[in-house]
Amino acid sequence: MDLHLPTETLSLPHGAEMPLLGFGTWQIKGKDAVRSTAAALEAGYRHLDTATVYGNESEVGRALAESGVARDDVFLTTKCPPNRIGRELDTLRESLDALQTDHVDLWLIHWPGDDNVAVWRAFAEAQEAGLAREIGVSNFDADLLDEVTAAVGAKPAVNQIEWSPLKYDARVAEAHRSREVVLEGYSALRGGTLTDPDIAAIAERLGRTPAQVIIRWHLQHQFVAIPKSVNEDRIRSNADVGDFELSDEDMATLDSLS
Repeated sequence: MDLHLPTETLSLPHGAEMPLLGFGTWQIKGKDAVRSTAAALEAGYRHLDTATVYGNESEVGRALAESGVARDDVFLTTKCPPNRIGRELDTLRESLDALQTDHVDLWLIHWPGDDNVAVWRAFAEAQEAGLAREIGVSNFDADLLDEVTAAVGAKPAVNQIEWSPLKYDARVAEAHRSREVVLEGYSALRGGTLTDPDIAAIAERLGRTPAQVIIRWHLQHQFVAIPKSVNEDRIRSNADVGDFELSDEDMATLDSLS
């Protein structure tokens, strides 16, 4: 089938264009990681998300290298665990070797640690060295965003947090918007979202899947979505969201589910 992929991107502070739709790889290992990443690239995804602790950077890198898609056409994210204090740049270089690239487009602190400021300083050094085009964080709250920004003078471009219509909080969204920090959501298709009756009703009325409705909700809010799957049909279906829009009423219904 012909896919209607969304083309929206967000401009990050140092010039990178981040596609609002990405492919997540959490819990996908070994041959499945190679195969599903390759399927995502073939379907048209141009944003891949991995992490040191996922244990699949080599597989994601292999799929990208073998895909025939130009490296510069793909927005590539990885993450560093916060317990690598003093070893952050070594960790990033290991990631780059595994991913078969000389830089990532986005490098995130995977979760808050004991000394976020020290780790964030190393992230700023990595950016200065050209190893990461953009730097950001994951699982931070607004206070932590402000803490690292004030201490280092570099603002996180992105904060990746657990997010879905069932997790929506307008105050959290506004805290990111007011700080000009991109909100990127993970686990959007977990936690009961696919079986929620209100989401299912909207999907049925529109002739769409619940997953497509959830992803479309992210895009219309300008939240980044990184759905994952090892099923090639679902990988393609999750990307086929560029040819419809949710009404204001539908968006309000979805916003109210939390």
